[in-house]
Amino acid sequence: MKRRFQRVAVLMGGPSSEREVSRASGRAVAGGLRRAGYEVVEVDLEGRELVLPDQIEAVFIALHGEFGEDGTVQEVLEERAIPYTGSGPTASRAAFDKVISKRIFVSAGLPVAPYEVIRRPEERTLPLPVVIKPPRQGSSIGVHRVMRERDWQGAFEDTLRYDGEVIVEKFIQGRELTVGVVCDTVLDPIEIRAPRGEYSYHAKYTAGATEYLVPAPLEAEQAALLKAYGWRGFVALGCRGLGRMDMRMDDRGDVYVLEMNNIPGFTETSLLPKAARAAGIDFPELCARIMESAGLEKRSAARGAVGG
Repeated sequence: MKRRFQRVAVLMGGPSSEREVSRASGRAVAGGLRRAGYEVVEVDLEGRELVLPDQIEAVFIALHGEFGEDGTVQEVLEERAIPYTGSGPTASRAAFDKVISKRIFVSAGLPVAPYEVIRRPEERTLPLPVVIKPPRQGSSIGVHRVMRERDWQGAFEDTLRYDGEVIVEKFIQGRELTVGVVCDTVLDPIEIRAPRGEYSYHAKYTAGATEYLVPAPLEAEQAALLKAYGWRGFVALGCRGLGRMDMRMDDRGDVYVLEMNNIPGFTETSLLPKAARAAGIDFPELCARIMESAGLEKRSAARGAVGG
């Protein structure tokens, strides 16, 4: 692959509740880029002030949560005309805010589970079981699956503390699946089999707690449908460079899209790298492909495609 950049920075850490997850992703990405031949500077952000070393040609954003995924740091880099990986400010905001993204998915004709957005526990109209989550968090932080009425109040109060409102969506009994996108390549689906079927923060980040089937055991038509939904969601939001669409398949085989992670976890054992490895893309090559897709939204909305 012809390289556009040589000296690059990897942004990690940041002010969000996902700081430690981001640091793990950032360290892994920095290692992958070094193995791919880049000169890499690791930038571990403590707060919202972005200070970059001199002569940085482009930035790999490995920040999760607020400031990193919500379009804020992308706006800063746009203002400084420094190319960066991933989606631009507008798409980042849309993907990070689950209320906005659900509306976009519905407008694009994608299947979304019945949901509502509430501010008080008594406003809920959906029957149990439901899943509740903050509109603007990641890594399953503040997410609860509520099966019994007696658990509703406590779960709601916990979720509400992360934001001023709560998304309540119908719980889809069935299989947890995810589809990654790298530049213009849609990767095969992965199936996630978490303890008790609940892909919590603990299940995500405790080694050995969750089983991952790569690729997912699906009929060819099912896999094609999941990949089509992943790509359609990616395009509808205006994403570029990388993303990962999370979905559920019910016991009848119906698929529902949940959310797009525009900066998914990026250790070598994270879901997107797992799917890439199954497609024959090793971790250094994956990091390099995404690094070379770095661009600026204001210059061209299509610079995220490999070879583009």
